[in-house]
Amino acid sequence: MAENKGYRAVTKFLIASPTKVRPVANVIKMKSCSEALAILDVMPQKGASLISGTLKSAVANALNSNKQLDEDMLYVKEIRIDEGPRLKRVWFRARGRADQLLKRMCHITVVVDEKAGK
Repeated sequence: MAENKGYRAVTKFLIASPTKVRPVANVIKMKSCSEALAILDVMPQKGASLISGTLKSAVANALNSNKQLDEDMLYVKEIRIDEGPRLKRVWFRARGRADQLLKRMCHITVVVDEKAGK
């Protein structure tokens, strides 16, 4: 019998730097989904609302599966913040010069699973 790898949701091409989103993700790792959503709701960072939407989607994917899962038994099994492509923009500077402005993107992957003991 194959091991259950959990229920996942992926959000791609979010305009937020992965280095700014990762510390927010580390706060909710291995916490129950209800506790993680409560933590994310009170965090002021932009990454908190981005992760919150992906986490809600992963929970909905788990609850809409064919198995009868309890929402209180779900926890954040894995959360990954990957680097996406960069938007390159021109940043005009003094004396006719220009710099390159990189708008970084990230991909958020959230995997939720049911706790072992019932």
